[in-house]
Amino acid sequence: MFKIWAKVMTDGKIVKQTVYENPGKFSYSGFFSYLAAICEELDIATPILLKSHIFSYAKFNTVRFIPRDFTEDPGFDKLVLENVVL
Repeated sequence: MFKIWAKVMTDGKIVKQTVYENPGKFSYSGFFSYLAAICEELDIATPILLKSHIFSYAKFNTVRFIPRDFTEDPGFDKLVLENVVL
């Protein structure tokens, strides 16, 4: 089981947040499906996922998506995903 804390931030403040829980084992190949489920729950557009995003999450347990990572203006400053260590 793993958990990912997702935060939508504007001007340094959290405007939306959720904790995504999955009973299975974490897999980097499934990261896009986790991201899509999180964005659907937060009711925001899904950003473009690059290798650098996955490497950041793997190395630092966090990844930040900024407006240029979205195909349209998301209406917020950043989307931050953090690994919740159990």
